Amino acid sequence: MSIENVTQAKATIAGTSAYKTLASFFDDGEFMSVDSLAKSQDTYAEVVAGYGTVDGVFVYAFAQNPDFCGGAMSKAQAAKLTKIYDLALKTGAPVVGFYDSKGGRLDEGNALLNGYGEVLNRAAKLSGVVPQISVILGDCLGTGALNASCADFVIACKESKLSLDTTGKDCDADTNAKNGVVSVVADSKEDAVAKARELVTYLPLNNIVEPYSYESAEPEPGDCIGSKVADAGSPFKLNKEFGDVARTALARIDGKTVGFVNTLGGTVSADDAVKIAKFVRFCDAFSLTVITFVNADGFGDIKSAAKVTSAYAEATTPKISVVTGTAVGASYIALAGAGANADVVFALPDAVISPLNPEAAVLITAPEKMNVSVEEQKAVAAQYAKENLSAEKACENGYVDDVVAEDELRKALTTTMYMLSGKRVETLSKKHSTI
Repeated sequence: MSIENVTQAKATIAGTSAYKTLASFFDDGEFMSVDSLAKSQDTYAEVVAGYGTVDGVFVYAFAQNPDFCGGAMSKAQAAKLTKIYDLALKTGAPVVGFYDSKGGRLDEGNALLNGYGEVLNRAAKLSGVVPQISVILGDCLGTGALNASCADFVIACKESKLSLDTTGKDCDADTNAKNGVVSVVADSKEDAVAKARELVTYLPLNNIVEPYSYESAEPEPGDCIGSKVADAGSPFKLNKEFGDVARTALARIDGKTVGFVNTLGGTVSADDAVKIAKFVRFCDAFSLTVITFVNADGFGDIKSAAKVTSAYAEATTPKISVVTGTAVGASYIALAGAGANADVVFALPDAVISPLNPEAAVLITAPEKMNVSVEEQKAVAAQYAKENLSAEKACENGYVDDVVAEDELRKALTTTMYMLSGKRVETLSKKHSTI
């Protein structure tokens, strides 16, 4: 091929939507292409792939190209994707995939199935080694949806479709967000790319290096306890439509990336438990400090409690818990107590820590106090909790390390994070837990 033909071919590819997507993702629109002129039957491969930087962070990325055969998976596309994954494994850098495909090139038969398998295999090997982000820009149906959904985080624009069902029925971004498949819903393709760029900046390159540090910024006023201790504008909320009680987010404190788990009161449901456990395991895989704000009455079922307890107990990353409201029974044990194996536990002055909800605790330990009207029982229980189940009592008995005022909490967390930055834990030799 002459240099003129090469130049013309590159110009053709550069004019496609996939190339433009990657250009909008990488700094200054610049990136190095991988297998730039690879062919798929009678056209160019249905994906553009390459590497570059995002806000200075080195990243690999690929974008399915709907301008060539609808972005359909093929032997050629699978070869480019496996090459990107192999490079990421060798060099230790995140992989971001932009999905927009009508399916697979069925005329390639079993070779297509083998290609899907190779891509899924590479992605599985990378899990826990480098962060992976999927961005759903259009259709992502059938086996392609399986690979996209295996990423650590899934960002989807509203008009996209993500489903193993090739009909694309009931698989819009909002539905997938409520089901916990999609981490972030974007308003448009441009917004999805912008959110992917932002998310990358919170993540380390791989599981043996720390994320980039940024300048510290004093918190902005807000209602959420997390926003009151995090650097201004830093909380990046994840899976906010999934579950009712738990909230998860990546954020920064003093410029350092941390993971926030915040329970808002009430019972932790099965969806909340899945959300918490998955997030804690991600933070543990990449050694991000987990800060848990505990305000929960318990779990909706045993399986949920076991799932969360296992995630926290197995995690060796630094773990700091703050009891902000009521921590009752299993919720205290799993999120802040011995079950969580937390390194440090704080409590706000008005926190309540109890093996049972205050009403039940009074009924069992001092039943005579409950011989009052129903309207008065809550006041009696509140007084009993203040006298016997307070943060001060818990601190006196060694269940809380310190009682900290809300306006002093950020300083306490910052100091504790630095103390735990050298944490080292030896674990028993095993492949993984079975819970």
